[in-house]
Amino acid sequence: MKLTRHCPPLKNHNFLRKQRTFCASTDSQFVASLTEIVRGNQSWRVAFNNSFISQTLKPHHVEKVLIQTLDDSRLALRFFNFLGLHKNFNHSTASFCILIHALVQSSHYWPASSLLQTLLLRGLNPEGLFESFLVSYRRCNVSTTIGFDLLIQTYVQNRREADGLLIVKLMMDCGLLPQIRTLSGVLNGLIRIRQFHKVLHLFDEIVNSGLRPDVYVYTAVVQALCELKDFTRAGEVIQQMESSGCDLSVVTYNVFIRGLCKNQRVWEAIENKNLLGNKGLRADVGTYCTLVFGLCKVEEFEVGEEMMYEMIEFGFVPSEAAVSSLVDGLRKKGKIENAFDLVNKVKKFGVAPSLFVYNALINSLCKDGKFDEAESLFHAMGHKGLFPNDVTYSVLIDSFCKRGKLDVALLFLGKMTEAGTKATVYPYSSLISGHCKLGKLSAAKSLFDEMNASGLKPNVVIYTSLISGYCKEGDLHMAFQLYHEMTGKGISPSTYTFTTLISGLCRANRMAEAIKLFGEMTEWNVVPNEVTYNVLIEGHCMEGNSVRAFELLDEMVEKGLVPDSYTYRPLISGLCSMGRVSEAREFMNDLQGEQYKLNEMCLSALLHGYCKEGRLDEALDACREMLGRGMAMDLVCYSVLIYGILRQQDRRSIIDLLKKMHDQGLKPDNVLYTTMIDANAKAGNLKTAFGVWDIMVSEGCLPNVVTYTALINGLCKIGLVDKAELLCREMLANNLVPNQNTYGCFLDYFTSEGNMEKAEQLHDVLLEGFLTNTVTYNILIRGFCKLGRIQEAAEVLDSMIDRGISPDCISYSTIMYEYCRRGDLQEAIKLWESMLSRGVNPDTVAYNFLIYGCCVSGELSKAFELRDDMMRRGVKPNRVTYNSLIHGTCLMSSILPTAN
Repeated sequence: MKLTRHCPPLKNHNFLRKQRTFCASTDSQFVASLTEIVRGNQSWRVAFNNSFISQTLKPHHVEKVLIQTLDDSRLALRFFNFLGLHKNFNHSTASFCILIHALVQSSHYWPASSLLQTLLLRGLNPEGLFESFLVSYRRCNVSTTIGFDLLIQTYVQNRREADGLLIVKLMMDCGLLPQIRTLSGVLNGLIRIRQFHKVLHLFDEIVNSGLRPDVYVYTAVVQALCELKDFTRAGEVIQQMESSGCDLSVVTYNVFIRGLCKNQRVWEAIENKNLLGNKGLRADVGTYCTLVFGLCKVEEFEVGEEMMYEMIEFGFVPSEAAVSSLVDGLRKKGKIENAFDLVNKVKKFGVAPSLFVYNALINSLCKDGKFDEAESLFHAMGHKGLFPNDVTYSVLIDSFCKRGKLDVALLFLGKMTEAGTKATVYPYSSLISGHCKLGKLSAAKSLFDEMNASGLKPNVVIYTSLISGYCKEGDLHMAFQLYHEMTGKGISPSTYTFTTLISGLCRANRMAEAIKLFGEMTEWNVVPNEVTYNVLIEGHCMEGNSVRAFELLDEMVEKGLVPDSYTYRPLISGLCSMGRVSEAREFMNDLQGEQYKLNEMCLSALLHGYCKEGRLDEALDACREMLGRGMAMDLVCYSVLIYGILRQQDRRSIIDLLKKMHDQGLKPDNVLYTTMIDANAKAGNLKTAFGVWDIMVSEGCLPNVVTYTALINGLCKIGLVDKAELLCREMLANNLVPNQNTYGCFLDYFTSEGNMEKAEQLHDVLLEGFLTNTVTYNILIRGFCKLGRIQEAAEVLDSMIDRGISPDCISYSTIMYEYCRRGDLQEAIKLWESMLSRGVNPDTVAYNFLIYGCCVSGELSKAFELRDDMMRRGVKPNRVTYNSLIHGTCLMSSILPTAN
């Protein structure tokens, strides 16, 4: 239904009569009529609905009406807004300017400011806008220039400081002066955009114009001079301020003090603070906190502590940032007790220590390895009314993970959940990384799944930790599965991600894939670093491709990367492993000639190369040469040399080396002593072995399970099993638990003596203590085979499998050899197939045993098939392989003529 509304007739008949004569009226009469309408009581909506008025009305008419209503600026504003809102009238810039001047004249600053904001949205040129302001100012003949001030302030508020400065200059050129408050705002705006020289120039113009700067202007100028590090002139400006008679404020001096502290001129800052009393001023909290920061910056923490206590005594409350800075500084200087005292002191004077302070201190303590103190501080938080947040828990969990205390770290994760603190990715990242580093990948993966289930998204760091863990375990399949999962989610791999995967591939001897992945880094815009190149260089060296390794060295240098000892060590080792020890030494000489710093790792690699080839004299000569060049010998270098000497059984040289170590302040460690004991024990030199033992104990280096086992093994080898048992009892008395290798020495003795009854009894004891392993079973198998009791050897193999202990190639090949020796090739082949079905890869010895069995049984074609299979699997035949094949061929050749 259509609704209609009755419109009442227009009652103002005078207006209707005037309307008929408008067409003949002059422009001034039209403006006068408009002014009468504006000032009258009639409805503006009705009056301005008149088609003649709406068609005739132009911006210059509005300007004149506004000028004629200057005495009532609110009325003028209503008229202005009416036209804009209800008639969609496009006002001129002049109308805006006239109205702004009128409103300011009447002290209506808020609507004037609102109009200015709207005017600036038009994007007018500042010079053109100033011209309009100036013309309007003159047309209106207003008594104040505050309209110009408002324009400048609006520019500054809108981050258009340069435009505000331009208006100031245009005003001064016209003989108009802004208010000092406006100029202060411009100066501070210029400081905000770091236009310090413009601040100084404007200050000079202010002074030259005859205006009297106030404290805010002086403060801005002092700040600009401090930023320019012109502290001499800043001091002069302060003196000028003091002599000008303006009201002084501590803020100005605080700005000057902050500038001095920022530039490590803290003692001058303290001197200025001490002079405040002479000026009738008193240092405030800002003064003291600034000085504390300054003292911390120059590491004068003790003086900072005194300043903090002085501040508290005057009743000032220090800021959390100042307390945190000083607490952390005291902690770094090792003054933990002072830091604790300070935290307690500020609390007594009404300052509650912030969570930020506690977190910072806990974090610093953890970084310094003072974990017990960090944990005690955590427990003290509750007594101080503070509740740990996710940062607190994350810091502590990370510290526990780095120390390998994963159970405690998980306990804190539980506490975090119980406290209602939502876990972030950071504690999970620490926990996953910690578990991966300890090889606990199953637990790490469970945490990863738990994290995903809780809605937290793993980042590249977490994925890389897992990838690294799987790579170290040799599970490259799982590592690459995670890599593809990560990239599939749009997470870009980092340099460390690629480096970890490349390292895993290199260790697995999958160099082709490692090289391909190295190339993919460019596709991801990931730049390889020194470690990436080091890993790839080592991989090529391990493969024997030293040419490519040296090419990569040149490539990394061309890219601006700096090689280090981790780069050079594999190159030196690679050359040595290829029998090019002399080239390795020459390479080291060249590097040192080019002033490259090589460390002990490089020297130990070279020494290992010499000792491996039995070139001990050259190794010792290289040591003397490197020592002459300033390179130090470490424990590893001495260990390599001693190992080389042990092979030559040169007792005197070992004593000389031990003396040199002692003179250098180095002591052999447990590993080195054990190596010397083991070498002498295996050579039957038990007297020397026990002599080294005595030295070891006298030096305070306690023997471990491996040391005892080395001696026990030596005693068992020469039949002194009673003494070996006494040593084993001594080991138990020293709270050292014998392991499988220790018991294996006795087991080996019994089997070698043919005493299988005692061997089985000992093995049963090991079974009860869960100490059996593949090696112990292999010793039993070998013992039975040696006695020709092959059936019992096979039963041991079956028992081993039933008990969940995986047999290795030695387990199978020992029995296979006995079958082959007896001519029972069928049983040997059956055992071979069983071995392959269990996923045990045969080695050269296993192949040789079966090839030998085939040859002596006349199965020459089977023998050659095994040789071909051997090569397909990447197992290299040796002299024994070919001797067996030649023997088999000759045997067949001699049999055939006899048969014919």
